[in-house]
Amino acid sequence: MQALAKLRQAGDAGGRSLAVFAGDVGRGLLEISHNTLALVGLAAVAVLVFAAGRADVRHQFEVVALEWLQVRHEERELASGNLLAVVAEPDAVARATAANLKDLPREQATLATWISRRYKVAPEPVGALVREAWAIGQRAGLDPTLILAIMAVESSFNPFAQSAVGAQGLMQVMTRVHDDKYTAFGGTHAAFDPISNLRVGVQVLKECIARAGSVQEGLRYYVGAALLETDGGYAARVMAEQGHMRNVADGKRVPANASNTPPKALEASLPVDLPASVPAAPGAARPAAEKVALLLR
Repeated sequence: MQALAKLRQAGDAGGRSLAVFAGDVGRGLLEISHNTLALVGLAAVAVLVFAAGRADVRHQFEVVALEWLQVRHEERELASGNLLAVVAEPDAVARATAANLKDLPREQATLATWISRRYKVAPEPVGALVREAWAIGQRAGLDPTLILAIMAVESSFNPFAQSAVGAQGLMQVMTRVHDDKYTAFGGTHAAFDPISNLRVGVQVLKECIARAGSVQEGLRYYVGAALLETDGGYAARVMAEQGHMRNVADGKRVPANASNTPPKALEASLPVDLPASVPAAPGAARPAAEKVALLLR
C-alpha cells in the first residue's frame, strides 16, 4: 500500500511539474509574442517615418492607395449598374468642338444658324467652326466665308468624311500628302479634329492661292485640277456657296435650300464628254477624283 501511495505521490508531483513547465512555456511564448509585436510596431513606425521623409516614396504610396480605392469604388458602382459613374470624365467637355451661339458676334451666329439648318448639323459645333474661320481667316488674309464654303462643298461639315482617294476631314485635305503640316498638331490623326483640319486646310488653301495667283485658280489647285481642262465646276460651287454665306452674314435672307451650283457656270466648265448635271442637294458627293486638295510640297 505504501508503495502504491508513493507511486501516486510521484505521479502527482510529475503532473504538477508538467503543469508548471507548460505554464512557464506559455508565459514565455506570450512575452516573446508581445516583444515581437512591439518590434513589428516599431519597424512599421520606422518605415512610416522614413516614407514621410521621402517625397517619391510618399507619392508612390498615395498612388497605390488611390488606385486600390478607385478599383473598390468601380466594383461597387458596376455592381449597382451605374456604368457612367465608372467611365465619367468631368473634363470631357473641354475637348468638345462647340460654342454657344449667344457668345458669337451677330453675323457669325446668324451664319452658324443658317449652316446648321442647311446641312442638318448641330449649331453648337458649327458655331465653333464659324468662330475659328473668322479668327484664322483674319490671320491668313482670307475671307472666312470662303473657308466655310470649302468645308460645305468638300464634306458638308462632316469632320469624319473621307474620300476614295484619301482626302480626310472637314476640308478634305490629303493627309498623306500634307502629313508634315499635321506635325504641329501631334500627328496625322489630328485630321479628324475639326479645328486642326480647318487650320491645315487653310494653310493648304493659302499656298494654292499664292501659287495660282487668284482665288478661283487657287481653288483649282486645291481640288487637284490645276493641270486638267476642267475642275468639274468645283470653283463655281465654292464661289456660289460663299456668296450665299456672305449674304447671310450681311443679314440678307437666303433660303436654306438655295442652289450652290449655277448651271451655266457648271456647264461652261465641263468637258464635252461629261454631263452638265447639277447636284440634287447642297454638299452632294462629288466624284472621288475631285476630292483631293493635292498641292504638291
